[in-house]
Amino acid sequence: MARRAVSISKATSAVSTALVMLLVLVPIGAVAMRAGFSKGAFAGLGVADWAALKFTVLQAGLSALFSAALAVPVARALARRQFLGRGALVLLMGAPFILPVIVAVMGLLAVFGQAGVLNGALSALGLPKLQIYGLHGVVLAHVFFNLPLATRLLLQGWDAIPQERFRLAASLGMESREVFRLLEWPMLKERLPAVMLVVFLICLSSFAVALTLGGGPAATTLELAIYQAFHLEFDLARAALLALMQLMLVLAVGMVALRLGQVAGFGAGRGALRQRWDAGTLLLKAQDTLVLSLAAVFIGLPLAVVVLRGAVQIISLPASVWSAALTSLVIALGSTVLCIAAALALAASRGRWTEMIGLLGLAISPLVLGTGLFLLINPYVSPQGLALPITMLVNALMALPFALRIITPEYARAEADYGRLADALGLHGAARMRRMIWPQIRPALGFAAGLAAALSMGDLGVIALFADGETATLPLQVYRLMGAYRMDVAAGAALLLVLLSFGLFALFDWRGRRDADA
Repeated sequence: MARRAVSISKATSAVSTALVMLLVLVPIGAVAMRAGFSKGAFAGLGVADWAALKFTVLQAGLSALFSAALAVPVARALARRQFLGRGALVLLMGAPFILPVIVAVMGLLAVFGQAGVLNGALSALGLPKLQIYGLHGVVLAHVFFNLPLATRLLLQGWDAIPQERFRLAASLGMESREVFRLLEWPMLKERLPAVMLVVFLICLSSFAVALTLGGGPAATTLELAIYQAFHLEFDLARAALLALMQLMLVLAVGMVALRLGQVAGFGAGRGALRQRWDAGTLLLKAQDTLVLSLAAVFIGLPLAVVVLRGAVQIISLPASVWSAALTSLVIALGSTVLCIAAALALAASRGRWTEMIGLLGLAISPLVLGTGLFLLINPYVSPQGLALPITMLVNALMALPFALRIITPEYARAEADYGRLADALGLHGAARMRRMIWPQIRPALGFAAGLAAALSMGDLGVIALFADGETATLPLQVYRLMGAYRMDVAAGAALLLVLLSFGLFALFDWRGRRDADA
């Protein structure tokens, strides 16, 4: 019976792995064949292409470094403080990452741009204005998007340290520095490489941020170069080469990062601690308060600007916007189910290569993936007729790396802590999932499902290639309104998009944490 359960688990994982590989490699193969791609063709790349590679690596590396480094004190402060509104602040930490990129960039420009709040205050004080465009602007935007995600991922690591370890440290009279060295740092060594990998991969695919804040050819990413090759020059050969370069870069970094991660090995316990005796001094309380206040202002101010601009218009939105919102909800829920099912199947295999396969969703440009699918489908059926299911499938694929990164460590921890006991009790297959795995990973599942749903709600990628004049998701409808210079209606639709994205994230995340506390 046990062997049969293991074989079923392996078969499910193998099917999921094969489907992910097909969805990624077949479209890029179609683009390469259409472009006449051949080996050794990297010589065809020009100076600008190599400059784009250099800038991509530089901005992604700096963004990952700053996001992870700043997330450590924020996550630590959240982990050791209990206060009124803590749940709302933790929920706020998910907001920037699930915002549609252009909407969030608009908020950042309203705060940090030439006519923004910050430069207005500097001008009033007689100080020179800050310049948001260029490398530092791209990094600033990426930190805004990814600091909350890194914080949530690290906060899961703190919650995974059993409270008995902190009680023992308190009974031994350990101070905050010793607790960090013996308990928190081993966890960070396990989690930080994976967190930096996720942020690095996100920033490799930077398109709207680099387009809006890059400041010219000197700040062009590989994603922008691919877009230019497709839509401005229609040079499919060059676009395929750039996509292959991006794929190789991500896989190389992913292999290094997976080797760096090690299990901290704290063992089983009663879960996260609600009181930290090592952090009771007035100085540490003031330090954590300052860190959390600065993080809340940095994240909350651009969001507040987006809300204020769209609040006036949201009540009088036309029927086309509400129809697009319903379409986006259907796609988001469907892609969430597909994403979580694939993530669970891959996590069950507990293999490093399956995780690398899951990362393929970030290794290829969504633009190239959509174009490849278009080339594959167009000779046989109308791509417009399959716009919604294809968008659902691609959105699930793009969210899979994040879901895997969230679910896999918790799945592995549950197996490490209770796997032998489950084997002794004869728990396998569905019973093992229901009684052992599911209760341990419900918070991670809720977070991953919320993230997948919100990312799908705010995505504007494949749908733009496949949709006809009558089919639209809410992000696409926002872009169409902006293109028609109906900026007031676009602001209201953007706020509706933010509310739906954040609402889905909050609902799934709350449900996962509520079930875990029950």
